[in-house]
Order: sequence, then structure tokens, then C-alpha cells
Amino acid sequence: MPHLTTARASARRRHRGRELLEVAALFTALVAAGLVAGLVHHGPDGTVLLITSSLGLLATAGCHAYRTHRAYRAEPPVPATEPAGRPDDDAPTLWRMRTTVRDTPGTLGAVCTALAGSRVDIITLQTHPLADGTVDEFLLRAPAALPAGALVLTVAEAGGTDTWIERADAHDLVDTPTRMLTMATRTALDAAELPLALRQLFGRCTIRSTPAGIEDDEPVADDALRPTVMRLRDPSGGTITVERDYLPFTPTEFARARALVELDAQLGVRMPGSRHVLTLPEGNEITMRRASPEDRAAALAMQERCSPTTLALRYHGPVADAESYLTHLLSPRFGQSLAVETASGRLVALGHLLWDGDENEVALLVEDEWQRRGIGTALLRRLVDLATEAGRDSVYAVTQSTNTGMVATMRELGLPLDYQVEDGTLVITASLPTAKAAQGVEGVQGVPDEQGASGPSAGARSADPVWGAQP
Repeated sequence: MPHLTTARASARRRHRGRELLEVAALFTALVAAGLVAGLVHHGPDGTVLLITSSLGLLATAGCHAYRTHRAYRAEPPVPATEPAGRPDDDAPTLWRMRTTVRDTPGTLGAVCTALAGSRVDIITLQTHPLADGTVDEFLLRAPAALPAGALVLTVAEAGGTDTWIERADAHDLVDTPTRMLTMATRTALDAAELPLALRQLFGRCTIRSTPAGIEDDEPVADDALRPTVMRLRDPSGGTITVERDYLPFTPTEFARARALVELDAQLGVRMPGSRHVLTLPEGNEITMRRASPEDRAAALAMQERCSPTTLALRYHGPVADAESYLTHLLSPRFGQSLAVETASGRLVALGHLLWDGDENEVALLVEDEWQRRGIGTALLRRLVDLATEAGRDSVYAVTQSTNTGMVATMRELGLPLDYQVEDGTLVITASLPTAKAAQGVEGVQGVPDEQGASGPSAGARSADPVWGAQP
């Protein structure tokens, strides 16, 4: 800091000058005292001279005291550790804010200057060019006493229009390039991460996927953008629709979404290769892994080995519908599925985590021969972990009110449960912790296990599910 160094050097030079002046004055006083002493001893009237010299010394001392007092008052005050007006309890608040300004020089500077005048720190800034203006997106750190309305008014007076603001948290402190690279990495490793990455990119939104061959209200020949609706061609066929009513999309956001979808298309079908080995109470080992559309034939074979009672508990409808529903269940666009295999590679259980708007459904199917061995509990725990990692706050299971095995399996989670019964259908909702580390399954304890599984009727759920999000 050169300006501080120069100021301190000048101050030191002034102090040295005063010291030299005082030493010279001292020697001058000594010489004068010697002369006065000689005059007193040899002069005609020593009393007069002594009084005169005393008055001179008093006047000199008074002038020195006056100059010293003025010099002290001229010294700059030492700054306090905390600036005035910012008490320790005035903790800052994080805000995310968007505003639109004219595309002319100085408009963004006016907004920044107005925020600085209100003691608001701009942590990050993104610009989204429009045809007739620019959308500026800020991450702000503002005094706790400054309400959102005052921030909006400040920006409006500086020329900002269509201003939107909401509270932010520490997760928003990650810069945009880092966040985009993280989402791209997740998408590259797992095809099921594309809807989750889009949700993380756009915040609170609804993402709907329409499979190929399903009639859509508005078929899309190419990617399209409207103020609050974004429609993208799904690489696996069909259409991905993103809706966000509370905040219009910008062309910059549209380009980011297209880049993620293009990455997904270039990489093709992929699935994480991680596997969990589970040891059953009798000592047999089975493997839990992610399921994919390639498991459809093995899943159909497992369903043929299941009893009608087990299938009825799972699908709540005709078994014939379950076969066509498997394509939807195993697609990574609609959620994440888990498969359980024996040492010989035989598929004996399936678990599904399905995105259903802002809610998340879990469903299980375990082959009759392998029930009551803890497989359903292990599957359900892993599905809950996947939902927690995806930032969801709850999961629900739909089953028959007589399915006591599924009720017991949900209770094994150790989470708060909510029960709703209507016309013999039981919906059990489990509230998830807000922050939970991913848990690997080391083994399975013998517990009362599932009777078949849970899940909605094949005809009760649309083939056009919705992914929704709170950020």
C-alpha cells in the first residue's frame, strides 16, 4: 500500500524535525542562561535582569506548549477495528438478485454505485445479454438491517427494472464456471443426472419429460425458448420441457441447457459401475447395482417368477400393464433404479426412485423366494440415500393398507413418517434430513421384510412425469 507508506515516512520526518529544533533551543537556552548569570554577577542591577529572564523563559515555555497542543490535534485519529455504525451483531445477509438495465454505457455502473452507497458488497456478477437490454444477476452481501424491499428500491432508482430477489445461502458462493463444470461432470458419469443438473441450473422449476411415441400437446421439431418455457429435444427420444413461472429464462440460460443436453447426447447410454455386496442373514452374498434399460429382459423374467399376489401389491392393476410400464421404470430420464442380483447373475429384486414433480416416489419389487431376508430394507435405504444426494426433502411409497411388510420396511428407515389412507390405498411419506452423507450398505440384518413391494398402479401414473425442484 504505497500511499500509506509515504504518509508514515512524512510523519517520521516531521517528528525528527521537531526533535532537532527542540535540541537546538535547549542549547540556545543554556548559552543564554550563562550570559544572564554573568550579567547578574557583574551587572549593576541583577534583580531586574533575573526577573526579565524568568519572564522570557515562561513565554518560551508557553509558546512551546501551545505548538505541541496544536500538533497533537492535527494528528489523524487511529481507526477502530470495526467501522462506525457496524456493530458485531449486524451479521450480513446473502441475496440473489436479477435486474434488467438498458444496454448503454454506465447503466451497470450506476446500479453498482447505488448498491455500494447502501453498504452492499457485490460478491459475483453475471450478465445475460438481451436484444434490447441486459439482465444482470448478482450475489450480494448486504447488512442484516437492510430489507429486500429497500434493495429493490435502490436498484430501481439506479435504473434497474423487472427486479427479482431472494435469499441465498453458502451454496451460492460457488462461482458459475465451477458450478457448470460440476454439473457437466455429474451428467457425464450418469445419464440419470441430466434432469437433476437442469434443476440445479435453473433453481425452482418444473422439468417434464415426454417419451418418444407419446403424443405431446406441442410437438417440437427443434429446440425452442419462450419467456418461461424451454423445450429441448431429448437425446434418447421425446422432449424435455422446463418451466419456471417466477423468473423468465434468458438466452444465456437456454444455451447452457442445450450444452448439457448435447453433452448427454454425445456420451450416449452410460451407467455408474459401482456395486454393493450385501450379506444376507444366512450368509449368502448378493449384489446391488444401478439398473438400466438393458435389464428389461431380466426384469420381465423375474416378474414371471413372482406370484400374482406379489405383482398385485406392486402394481395395483393388471399384470399385463406392468410389462409395458417397465420401459418407463428403467429409463434414467424418470429417476434412478436399483437391481439386486445373486452370485449367478440372476435378478431377484428391483427398486425405483421416481421423480414426481416436487415429490419423489419409491417402489420395490422382490421375488417371492427372496422376500423376508432384508433385501427390501437395503434397497429402500439406498434409494433414500440417492434422494438425499439429489437434494430432495421427502420420499413416499404407495401400497395397499393391508401390506404390513411395506409398513415395517418404511419404519426401519428411522425417519419421521406420515400415513394417509384412502379407499384402501396407503401413502407413506418419509421426511429426509436436510444434509445427510451418502451411506454405503455393509450388510443386511434380518428384519421383517416386504410383501412384494410398493408402487402406484401402472395406469394411475402418467407416462409424462414431472421433475420439480426447490433449490
